[in-house]
Amino acid sequence: MSEMRTEEEQVQAIKSWWKENGKSLLLGIGLAVAIVVGWRGWQERQAVESENASILYQNMVEAVIAGMGAENNEDQLATAAHLAEQLKGDYEDSTYAKFAALIQARVAVDAKEFDKAIAEIDWVLGRQPTAEMRVIATMRKARLQAAGGDVDAALASLSGLSAGKFEATLGELKGDLHLMKGDTDAARAAYASALKAAEQGGARPLLAMKLDDLAVEGK
Repeated sequence: MSEMRTEEEQVQAIKSWWKENGKSLLLGIGLAVAIVVGWRGWQERQAVESENASILYQNMVEAVIAGMGAENNEDQLATAAHLAEQLKGDYEDSTYAKFAALIQARVAVDAKEFDKAIAEIDWVLGRQPTAEMRVIATMRKARLQAAGGDVDAALASLSGLSAGKFEATLGELKGDLHLMKGDTDAARAAYASALKAAEQGGARPLLAMKLDDLAVEGK
């Protein structure tokens, strides 16, 4: 009887525990399942969106190539612009959208629409590009600003930019901009800094020539 009573007590204890904790246990299990299902669904959506963005980007690139060929097909360029806007609207956070904007900036430059090109670059810069993309895009913007006659704005765009492996290129660009302003001392310093940064990346004869020319002028 003692063993039977013990078993009955155990069963009763289990029933009591289930009554107190069963709902929260089921809720926890349900929540865990929902998280797993939700995570898998999110991954699937991401994969589908990435594939769709990739297709749009490929079509846009093909349209740009066709439009900028020997025949200069305006209809193809219009199609490319439409696809780029679709990428920027539907897949704003994707890398494809950022590259699409940079390509459209190049198309605008070829059409001598420099303000439009800068607007495309600013769109990229305003959407957390990678560090490398930020440097490339900012230097392109500075060149366009200088080409438009606003060298001070170009230098301001480059101010504080962390160039990383593009340090030599950035320094050379700064030297070019200072030279455009007639500030040979600043240009010489920028070229010297760029040449020093380029020592580990291989020879840059044009940069060395620019620095040598200023050295000659300074004598």
